[in-house]
Amino acid sequence: MTLSGSLRPISAGVGNSNDQTRRHNLSTILTMLHHGGAQTRAQLTRLSGLNRSTIGALVAELVELDLAYETEPSDSGLVGRPSPIVHANEKVAAITINPDVDAITIGLVGLGGELHKRIRFETAAVPTVRETINVVTAVIAGMRAELDAQYRVVGVGIAIPGLVNGRYGTVMLAPHLGWRDVQVAEPFSAALGYPVRIANDAGLATLAESLFGSGRGVQDLVYLNGSASGIGGGVLVGGSMLRGAQGYAAELGHTLVNSVGIRCHCGKIGCLETEVNLGRLLAVLGREGLGPDELDEVLAGALEPDARAEVDRQLDVLASAIGTFISVFNPQVFILGGSLGALYEANPERLRAAVAANAVGTLGEDVRIERAQLRSRLLTVGAAEIVFAGLLGDPAAASAAAVG
Repeated sequence: MTLSGSLRPISAGVGNSNDQTRRHNLSTILTMLHHGGAQTRAQLTRLSGLNRSTIGALVAELVELDLAYETEPSDSGLVGRPSPIVHANEKVAAITINPDVDAITIGLVGLGGELHKRIRFETAAVPTVRETINVVTAVIAGMRAELDAQYRVVGVGIAIPGLVNGRYGTVMLAPHLGWRDVQVAEPFSAALGYPVRIANDAGLATLAESLFGSGRGVQDLVYLNGSASGIGGGVLVGGSMLRGAQGYAAELGHTLVNSVGIRCHCGKIGCLETEVNLGRLLAVLGREGLGPDELDEVLAGALEPDARAEVDRQLDVLASAIGTFISVFNPQVFILGGSLGALYEANPERLRAAVAANAVGTLGEDVRIERAQLRSRLLTVGAAEIVFAGLLGDPAAASAAAVG
């Protein structure tokens, strides 16, 4: 996925009557509102490079398509009529799904990254595709009256912890879920009645954090996420997602960190996700499971010596891996999400110092290491982006198709 289409200026002469140009300009303005938040017409004029009358016509069309709306600003005390504030319509929404080994999370996200609802359904066992469909179908059925009355759902996005072929809607391998060579998009679409798109969860988290969080405006970053399903990653290079020849790049959780370690689900020995591991951390904490935000509270409290030793061990291993990734990718920012974000917060000074010592030369000293700002919303907001991509790319055509 490329971010180069977002918030880029347009030359002043492109706002003519040509239909292709009009569609391009509609796309740009809606994308600016979606990723940049509500803005006045004057701000849109300045940022886009288009003239005031063209912006007025584009905003009017987006309002007509029910993709945007305007509000009057508060009295600024300035002379003259204040410029109306234009908002992306947050009631235009995407349903999101994130299956994991211990829970299925269903969300509802509106344009502008507005999180309306998130439901975490804990499972007794690792869910199959069919069991996930059944759970999601039941949850959506319970929301049906609210969805029909208040929202315009444009599709479903599924964030999957594994190797995903988004073009064909299939999962090649999600080892922790036990999903292998299985069609996912088609059966979900048939059950829910919406178009469905799927993608790797860490890649979607990278996208969301780069648009709405710590990575906003950054062209080169590495994102690393921890969860019950292991560790996933995403890399932005020059503002574009590193995808690889088959679309499976940045499986950073399977980097070798201990040649005499334990066997990973992928079949290799000593992968990063076997050493920096949520399950091992929960075991020393005496917990069977914790929600996304509960781990912070536990790690922020007083820890037993064994638990503190395990936290420090995992931080040191993580720092060694981050140092390697910094040397390979040379990012501006390194972002940690999920359980890795909570682990980082437990002792950020230790991690930063160890990273600086493990990277080549002074590279580790120049990289900003941050926790993901979106926290537990990350995958939900990220999954919505693959749904909104078509709408943002051609608002007029996508709206016509939805109505049709």
